[in-house]
Amino acid sequence: MITAIVLIKTSVDRIPEIAEAIAALDGVSEVYSVTGAHDLIALVRVAHHDDLADVIPGRISKVPGVEATETHISFRTYSQHDLEAAFAIGLDE
Repeated sequence: MITAIVLIKTSVDRIPEIAEAIAALDGVSEVYSVTGAHDLIALVRVAHHDDLADVIPGRISKVPGVEATETHISFRTYSQHDLEAAFAIGLDE
């Protein structure tokens, strides 16, 4: 599974509607409204790198009100579960 974090700048007066439209797209697992330089952050999860092109420039960028995107592709995922397992190595129960 390929995960991409997409930072999105939008028309500020339409953030809720734009967020809902993006969240409804196939491949988008979550959308957050945030503070800072960007208005929304979307998590995109797809099976293949080529699928990112379909979802991000092919769908997200075409949602009315989306002004710009910046995409970061994850190398590895670290979850709380993974961290607990890593710190438990070598400990006797």
